[in-house]
Amino acid sequence: MEFIDYYSVLGVDTTADDKTIKTAYRKLGRKYHPDVSKLPDTAEKFKRVAEAYEVLHSAEKRAEYDALCAARRSGFDRQASKGNGGFYDESNTASNQDFADFFNAIFGDTGSRHRQQHRQQPGYDDSNQRKGADIELDWPIILEETLTDTLKQIEFVISINDQQGYPQQVKKSLKVKIPAGIRDGERIRLKGQGAPAAGNMPAGDVYLTIRLLPHPLFDVETDNLVLTLPLAPWEAALGSKITLPTLSGKIQLAIPANSQAGQRLRLKGKGLVGKKSTGDLIVILKIVMPPTLNDSSTALWQQLAESVSFDPRREWSS
Repeated sequence: MEFIDYYSVLGVDTTADDKTIKTAYRKLGRKYHPDVSKLPDTAEKFKRVAEAYEVLHSAEKRAEYDALCAARRSGFDRQASKGNGGFYDESNTASNQDFADFFNAIFGDTGSRHRQQHRQQPGYDDSNQRKGADIELDWPIILEETLTDTLKQIEFVISINDQQGYPQQVKKSLKVKIPAGIRDGERIRLKGQGAPAAGNMPAGDVYLTIRLLPHPLFDVETDNLVLTLPLAPWEAALGSKITLPTLSGKIQLAIPANSQAGQRLRLKGKGLVGKKSTGDLIVILKIVMPPTLNDSSTALWQQLAESVSFDPRREWSS
């Protein structure tokens, strides 16, 4: 498997902190999200960006990945010191296999298409006799897919013995119903869909563990969604109507006059579908200044400063 530079995927430096990585992911996720993007191949690009974020935002996974990068650079340096006309033969380096092992440990043997983790475990029936091996799969879904029941085509590999008793890897495909309101870490059991057993013993089961991919816009708090809404200072001061994204489409939100930075607005029923009820969308206001000011706008700000008797730090003097 060819090495993937996840830092380049997100467009960040190798020294980028977690905030920079998250900001880059949100920006690219918004650009390539299949529900909103009109660009070609957005689904695959979105999954690659999500892969990069999943690796780099985890301190443990990032450390392991950085070690692979360092080993790969060391391989380049050794090859260069041997001459070879300055060419480096990627096909002969162990770094690609090391990366493939790293990738499969996180995303599974079938690669980025399904981002699945695959673990085949021996199983036992109630009488403690050996049955077919159970299969453990991690399956990623986006938040929008939790709003209604969805059908997913999943693929995985099981080990079976042929007629001569030699092990073989066989690909299996199933259609699975993902119920509305499912949450990260919940498991779906597919009885008898695992590896077959010898004799008359039952086949193993498949356990599908759901993994919710991070959303480029929304954070999750139980059944609620949290969205940070950037506002210009005049929008917060005068009030305005903002077109707001939700998981089920865009809506109009009225921002009251004299709104404050950090103020939270709650929209009932616009969060995640839960087992008993639907959560809310919590909008946190963030006031953002223009990156540059011209002479005219600077004069207006100066006029405002001179005409308004307001001290935001009045409490400090008491």
